[in-house]
Parts: sequence; C-alpha cells; structure tokens
Amino acid sequence: MKTIIEPFRVKMVEPIRMTTRAERAAILEAAHYNLFMVRAEDVIIDLLTDSGTSAMSAAQWARLMEGDESYAGARSYYRFRDTVRALTGYHHVIPTHQGRAAERILFSVAVKPGDVVPNNTHFDTTRANVEAAGGRALDLPCSEADDLTSDQHFKGNVDLVALERCLEENRGHVPMVMLTVTNNSIGGQPVSLANIRAAHELTRAHGVPLYLDAARFAENAYLIKQHEPGQGDREVRDIAREIFSLAEGCTVSAKKDGLVNMGGFVATTDDELATPMRNLLILTEGFPTYGGMAGRDLEALAQGLDEVLDEDYLRYRIATVRYVVDRLVARGIPVLRPPGGHAVYLDARAFLPHVAPTQFPAQALACALYLEGGIRGVEVGAVMFGGVDPATGEEREVPRDLLRLALPRRVYTQSHMDYVVEVIETLWAERKRVSGLRITWQAPTLRHFTARFAVA
Repeated sequence: MKTIIEPFRVKMVEPIRMTTRAERAAILEAAHYNLFMVRAEDVIIDLLTDSGTSAMSAAQWARLMEGDESYAGARSYYRFRDTVRALTGYHHVIPTHQGRAAERILFSVAVKPGDVVPNNTHFDTTRANVEAAGGRALDLPCSEADDLTSDQHFKGNVDLVALERCLEENRGHVPMVMLTVTNNSIGGQPVSLANIRAAHELTRAHGVPLYLDAARFAENAYLIKQHEPGQGDREVRDIAREIFSLAEGCTVSAKKDGLVNMGGFVATTDDELATPMRNLLILTEGFPTYGGMAGRDLEALAQGLDEVLDEDYLRYRIATVRYVVDRLVARGIPVLRPPGGHAVYLDARAFLPHVAPTQFPAQALACALYLEGGIRGVEVGAVMFGGVDPATGEEREVPRDLLRLALPRRVYTQSHMDYVVEVIETLWAERKRVSGLRITWQAPTLRHFTARFAVA
C-alpha cells in the first residue's frame, strides 16, 4: 500500500503555530541564520534532530507513575539495569543523563593524550569528547560511503583494511575501536552484521576492545534484517543481541532508540574500567543507581528499550524515511541513497552547485528550507565537522555537505511528510535564488550549535 499507517492511535495533540514567510525571514535574521537559535514555537515541522523528540507511549507514561525516586538502590534502577543486561549482555550498566555524558565518562577514563580512537565515523559529540581527553578521533568509513547516489546497502560499514592498518601502526595507543550504529554522519546508513563480526575478530586479534555507539541499534538491526543475506527470517531482537555480543561495551544516547526525551548510559563487560567510570559518574552525574536520571525516567527508558524492538513500529519507522526519499528521487532532487534509518539527507552541494563549499551550502539550504516552509533541519557538513583539527592544527577537510532532516519517532504523520516533500520541491525549483553564508562568530568546539552567520 502507498499509505503508511502509523501503528498507533493519537491520544493527545500539540498545536503547531503556522508562521508566515515574512515572520520567518525576521526570525532567521534575529537568529543569525543558525536554526539552533530559533525558538521551537516558531517552527512548523521540526526535523532538527530525532534526539529526545520522540512521543512516549501510554505504557511509558504509566511507568512514570511507578518511578522510585530513592537516592540509592531505587527499584527503578534495577528494572532499567536488568533490561539493559538482557539486551546487551553487559554486566556493568551506568546511567547518565544523555549520550554525551556517557561518552565523556568512557573517554575520560579510557583515553590518554596521544591515543587514537578509530570509528566508522565519529559523530560530533563523540569526536569532541575523544579530543577533550587528548585523543585523536580517526574516521575510517568504507569506500562505498563516497557514492551518495548508489543504492548499495551498508554504507555505514567501517573500512576493515584501514582499521587493521591503524591497529598495526598505532600498537599500544588504541584504547578501543568504536562502531557507530547506524552511522549518523554517513546518512544514517547501517553497519552490516558481517562487518561488525569482522571488526570483532580484528580487534580481538590485536587485543583491543570494541565498543558501540549504539544510539540507533534497533534501526540498524531492522535494516540488517531487511537487506543482509541470511538475516531475513531472524527476529530483530535476536539480531540486536548479537550486535551487542560482538562488542565489549557501548555508549547509548537513549534519546534515540530508547524512545525517551532524556537519558543515556554506558555499559561494559570490563570490570577494571567500570570502577573508575562509576567514580567519575558520582563526581559529575550522580549516585550509580540513578546517574543523571530520575527514577521515573529510568522506568520510561526500560519500557522504551522493549518497545523499540517491536517490528510493526520499526517497519513504519523505516518506511516513512523511504517514502520521503523515494518521492524526492522521483523528482530528480539530490538526496542520499539508499534511505537510512532515522533521517533524510539532502546533498547540499548538488542541490546548490552555485554555492561554494566555503560558503556552507548545507547551512544555506537549511535556512532556505525554513524560510520557504518553516521546516527546521540541521547542517551535517563543513560547519559541524570543519574547523581546526587539534591533532594536526590544520583545517579539517569535509568530503560532503548534507542537510539532515531527522524524523522524531511517533510524532508526525504521512501528511506532514507530504508537506515536507512539497516544500523541498518548491525550493528545488527556486534553488538559484539561495545565497551562501559566512561565519561571523564561532566557538572553539562544537561550533555549529552557537555559530553566527551572515549572507555571503
């Protein structure tokens, strides 16, 4: 069927304020052309991120009422811990208020100045936390990721040849290898089970632990079921468990596939690493049985980690992304293919070929999309990943400029997606009117959150 039926009923609604183009022009200028600075009430369709923007289920809201807010030993922690253990197999489960806190705790303990941390591709906070610990965040995406228009699956894979070379050349200075599933920076593309198995064998042979950035583990597992030979008859839950079994630990921003608005955790099998991580948790987040979360949040997260593996939900989730991508491809609009798990990625360099890479085409496209239809996306390109590399002192080369339109889970309907497509179509027809941007102010790290821009 062409109509995507959401596998849920709407029980509560939140009004959307319908702004005018003139209002949005003034808002953009006041925000210095940075959509992070735009008030949410001034956005019609908010696709800035899928992090913390999910709609919780009736069962999750019910769990909030069961939250045990005891400072130590709360039953809500033990339900959360046992849920994570059953899913991942990792004995040590350390709750944090969100994913970047989990990254900070892990890297602060495990990474020393001069260390190298390879990854299929680090996302922004992961890279920043590796670098804050004095390490070098090394991206090793597979070669297939370079072709934005091919329909080849598993472009999120790590380059195994490059990974082996890195392990050999940096022997004794690689505290861990990470895999980001799905690979957000490469368009939400999944990592194949075969690639994870091979990375596991390679890291084990070199005596280096493998860790996962598993914020979107369920989406990755479902895409494995859909597209990897020999996996189609397996349950997504079993695939997810195998993914976790091939690593020694993980960091998770539960604001994605945890289906909650705030929360995260770091989990590991390493007894020696767990103790200093818990000590740092107490210093920066809270007692080990609540970390950075309230008991009610732990309850909602435990429920969310179960619900996210429902295959009816995942089928709808992935189909929605595919629906938008297929409609854009049919109209010749440059978009990253194949559809990934959580977002639509417009190829800004191909969309705006008249805007030089030095004028931030993805940021310019994001502003134009907001101006045209009140849709907020996020730049994934030279603004987010550019700047000076502290390891080399040189300007980072950014191979692509993408505009990510991340879909909040269980929030928008097919008619909302039809509106998004129509606005993009209108903008495509008038794309030559879009001007580039220049940075007028930026922070030394994670500049995309607060940078200010002006029309170039």
